[in-house]
Amino acid sequence: MSALRARLSAILLAACLIFASQALTAPEEATAADPGYLMVHFTGDGSTNQQMYLSHSTDGVHWDDLNGGGMVLRSPVGTKGVRDPAFVRSPDGSKYWIIATDLCIGCGQTWSQSINDGSRNLVVWESTDLVTWSEPRLLNVAGAIPDGRNAWAPEAIWDPASNDYVLYWATNVPLNGATKHRIFYSHTSDFRTVSPPQIYIDRPGTQEIIDTQIIEIPAGVGNYRYVRASGDGQITLEGSNSILGTWTNLGNLSGVGLTGAMVEGPMWMKFNGTNKWALYLDQYASGGGYMPVITTNPSDPASYQKQASTSYNMGGTKKRHGWIMNLTAAEENRVLARYPNTPINRIQSYNFQDRYVRQTNFDVRIDPNVSPVDDSRFQMRTGLTGTGTVSFESINNPGYFLRHSNYDFQLVRNDGTAQFAADATFNKVAGLADPTWSSFQSYNFPDRYIRHYAYELRLDPITTTTARGDATFRLTS
Repeated sequence: MSALRARLSAILLAACLIFASQALTAPEEATAADPGYLMVHFTGDGSTNQQMYLSHSTDGVHWDDLNGGGMVLRSPVGTKGVRDPAFVRSPDGSKYWIIATDLCIGCGQTWSQSINDGSRNLVVWESTDLVTWSEPRLLNVAGAIPDGRNAWAPEAIWDPASNDYVLYWATNVPLNGATKHRIFYSHTSDFRTVSPPQIYIDRPGTQEIIDTQIIEIPAGVGNYRYVRASGDGQITLEGSNSILGTWTNLGNLSGVGLTGAMVEGPMWMKFNGTNKWALYLDQYASGGGYMPVITTNPSDPASYQKQASTSYNMGGTKKRHGWIMNLTAAEENRVLARYPNTPINRIQSYNFQDRYVRQTNFDVRIDPNVSPVDDSRFQMRTGLTGTGTVSFESINNPGYFLRHSNYDFQLVRNDGTAQFAADATFNKVAGLADPTWSSFQSYNFPDRYIRHYAYELRLDPITTTTARGDATFRLTS
């Protein structure tokens, strides 16, 4: 009997181990009622890809591009490009920030220039609702670092010990003439002013460190309140019980087959309702984009498990180094309403069919051979005044809409006023020259329509055959 019991115990133990392994390898999908996850990221090099993009997931491993895959924020400041964004949410949820690297590779700056004489600023956006963002501003964080050459990959975390945010980033301070990125930090309460920068992480000798991200761990999981993952030649894990305290090296992920020569840009995410985490890693060496590795104990390097490529989907655009926020239900509703996957269109003229509505220096006209083509691409949104109407938002200037003023059209940033909403809203009706096309009647001047005159866009009453042709358009892809 004792031998039988021993055999049954062994079988039961093996079954439990198999079940536990399957539970760890296959992340649980959130129920329909659970809010999901929001990722802010960039998508590659060049002036368009190095801007802010958003993606959403209901389960943390299958992602959908928001905003039709188009950018949601563009930086017109500094280098006019942004990379490595991070979300920051205030402890009471009343304010949000996006902080990002001020860097635009391939659109005015090379890697060598950005390493040795790059921007010492970060780019900062601010919001009270996660959907209406301020104009971006520059925050100088590395200018006071002796021989500091740049400011890359910013992150921030609320520190209850100091009752403010610890803002940290990488700066190259050369060592014996060679590149040496280290992590610096400052305190800030508003991302407008910062305390003098200090060294946060400095690896020995010539070893560099660029990407690092901290996550807070609930009590009862591992031995540390905080775990950070860093790209320092490996993906190194460290633990601490205070953000600015002593950090203990826990090892790296080379033991599970993920070396620093393969992956970078660690990005944490906690699954809702369970003590399970994904550490997303960018497969930069192979160009494969982000992949999740799953763990139930972030402080144990041996617990991380790579996922089969069939178990996750990163969506239509490539996700580059970003940040993932666990949404509340209210936040999710606002975000999904603001950034639906509305088709991206061009607005073709009926009587000059080689010409399309475009903006140039924020003036609006119809032109042929538009370059860059994104100057002539818009999303036809639900009208700013409400359903049943339409408004046109620019693709390469998110938040900017076609608006009439004194019957002339400009591309203008939405200021949130009722007057702006009325001026930027139209009724889509059957084409005045051809009912299979479309015309757009002004919401607040219903006797007037969008039309072109001498190739400039205007808001006019339509009384002639020529004018009817001028006021007729087609949405095309």
